[in-house]
Amino acid sequence: MSVAEPSTILPLIVNHFTQSLVLVGLFASLLRGGAIVVQLFAAFYAQGYKKTMPYLRLVFIARVLSWFLIGLAIYIIGDKNPTLTLVIFGIGLFIFSFSAGFGAVYFSEIIAKVFNKVERGKTMANRQFFAAMASIISGLIAGWVLSNFEPPKSYAYLFMISAIFMSIGMFAFVTIKEPEKNNIRIKEESFIKFLKNAFSFLKEDKRLQIQILTMLFSYSFLFAFPFVIIQAKHSIHLTGWLVGGFVTIQMTGALVGNLLWKKLAPKYKKIFISSYILVILAFLNVALFKSEISYFIFFFLMGMAIDGFRISGMNILFEIAPEDKRPIYVALQNTLTSIGLFFSIPGGFLLEKFGYGFLYLFTITMLLIGLWFARKIEVEEN
Repeated sequence: MSVAEPSTILPLIVNHFTQSLVLVGLFASLLRGGAIVVQLFAAFYAQGYKKTMPYLRLVFIARVLSWFLIGLAIYIIGDKNPTLTLVIFGIGLFIFSFSAGFGAVYFSEIIAKVFNKVERGKTMANRQFFAAMASIISGLIAGWVLSNFEPPKSYAYLFMISAIFMSIGMFAFVTIKEPEKNNIRIKEESFIKFLKNAFSFLKEDKRLQIQILTMLFSYSFLFAFPFVIIQAKHSIHLTGWLVGGFVTIQMTGALVGNLLWKKLAPKYKKIFISSYILVILAFLNVALFKSEISYFIFFFLMGMAIDGFRISGMNILFEIAPEDKRPIYVALQNTLTSIGLFFSIPGGFLLEKFGYGFLYLFTITMLLIGLWFARKIEVEEN
């Protein structure tokens, strides 16, 4: 998926076919946000499933085919009809992202059933460790393809080649033997009644409320994160190699962080708190210092922390959620915290009006509030 990274390659592809910055933002939102809107609907059905793997297989097929067809459309149509290319591109991204909303619920169910509390954290850390390695490798491959082939053919090759690799990973996952779940809920007569029940669970479960608030505030780094590289552009001599170095150092931070989080599992509350502290230190660093070293430190710490949030957020939710309500709890958290994915929009407004100093202060304040909620989480850590 790194071949369509929303902050680098995807904007270049869209911008090749249109000069509209609105469309660039729309396509980035399609890739990120389409998965959110359907998760409660997916949970409505998943709560009654003894096994979710059969449905996850269908999700995988939809994702691989839509990803490959994006590349095929760019290859066959491309510059001959840019509007049609963008339309098919948009439809493909929508199917890819929309199906992921169902997949997230099914995937969480399988992970929660297959691994126990300790194994789950270590497995997720391993998964994220190798994902970071794969991101570095795929970035190098993407660079080679983009350098050796002219657009839009180069973009087409990226999607089609990555679809083949994506299918290998998905095929490997479907070989997992999923245990049958006996403690299931009877599906409500309507989705509206399901929503009422879901939010009544939220209202009654204090631990779930604190968990969701902790997870939501963990996205506060997005208020300022996209703008740090722009500040670096004006503070230091920012070369292409240096930008690439920042990406690499962030992935290196993720690699190191996952080795640490693997050791700390199943102390997920401690991982959550540690991740908050790392992000706060990262922003204090760039707020006080403007040098190449300070930016390298920033991206390294961010790489560690972001993966720490992912591991702790989902594993603590698994500890809180009753087995029969687990799909509902997963969908509630993912849906309600999805607003955090768009924090960069008000962040840009704050930056334009008040400058970097205020933006960093605001971001750190929001992160400190999240840290306060993280300390209030109640889970067993043995």
